[in-house]
Amino acid sequence: MAREKNKIESIQITLSVTEPVRIMLENLSLSGFYGKNAADTAGILLKEKLRELNTQAGMPGLTATASPA
Repeated sequence: MAREKNKIESIQITLSVTEPVRIMLENLSLSGFYGKNAADTAGILLKEKLRELNTQAGMPGLTATASPA
């Protein structure tokens, strides 16, 4: 069954990482647990970390309106 279209508009950003980080992201994506490729895995991990930070009181720049999807 096809995945439902994302209801939240997304924008593209560019993230530069070192080669060891790229390899780690690729290895995580091979498991299929975090994403289908390094970029997808990086996006998922970034979103998870932002959600975690959003639960911490007093974090500057993170509000309910700025919470990740």
